[in-house]
Amino acid sequence: MTGFDGWIGRIETAVAQLDGWPLAGLYAALDQAGTVEIGTALPPTGQWLYFQPLVPQAGLGPDGHPERGGFLPPIELPRRMWAASEITFHRPMCVGDTVEKRSRIAGVSVKNGRTGTLAFVTVNHSYLKGGLLMLTEVQTLVYREAPAPGEPAPPPQPAPGGALWSHRVVPDTRLLFRYSAVTFNAHRIHYDEPYAREVEGYPGLVVHGQLTATLLVDAFRQERPTMAIGGFSFRAMRPVFAGTPVHLEGAEDGKGYALWARDQAGAVVVEAKIRP
Repeated sequence: MTGFDGWIGRIETAVAQLDGWPLAGLYAALDQAGTVEIGTALPPTGQWLYFQPLVPQAGLGPDGHPERGGFLPPIELPRRMWAASEITFHRPMCVGDTVEKRSRIAGVSVKNGRTGTLAFVTVNHSYLKGGLLMLTEVQTLVYREAPAPGEPAPPPQPAPGGALWSHRVVPDTRLLFRYSAVTFNAHRIHYDEPYAREVEGYPGLVVHGQLTATLLVDAFRQERPTMAIGGFSFRAMRPVFAGTPVHLEGAEDGKGYALWARDQAGAVVVEAKIRP
């Protein structure tokens, strides 16, 4: 699989005023109280509520994503996952701000792994207000082949010990639907169970990796409400399925905090870091 070098360096820009409704919708979905008004600061990961591609219905692919070959390279591997992000917060973004988002494809690579061909796309995002840099994010997308029948799940990574807190949540189908709605995410693995099972080979609806990351940050902010967050990164390790309990945990690591979400068996499903 070759021929994607021409996408490296490709740039996409968009300008939007940050409305209050998706943030209010997120707070409702997460059972959070609070008033959203002009000047309300976005929480960490709040930028994911905005700048979603408003692709006409006819421009969606079979998986619900925009047809391939626009800004992102036309990689034909059927499974696409948001695998990781590394975010640096420079200045707060607030409801009512007019913000420009600049996205640049920084890299495309293809590897042969244990489960077949994998393609990695790295995208650098910058958010600016009045020419001032507000937030930067390095996002990694992974494309992979459909699983072979009977293919075993990846080996689990045990969760660390010494958690300073543990919040139990059960992301159900209603939460997945509402998160898809506030992020304008039409990927069918999050709401169309027959598609998730029969086409992409999952045992059920898949919890968004960025939703689990958002839940981790929310649990951290409940435990350390006065700490200013300068950076946040996360990496998806294993899929989580609707109706499955997840434990949101964390501990100091000498540079800030290590966070992780684990399943009932103790395997890490998402790992993350918070930096002051």
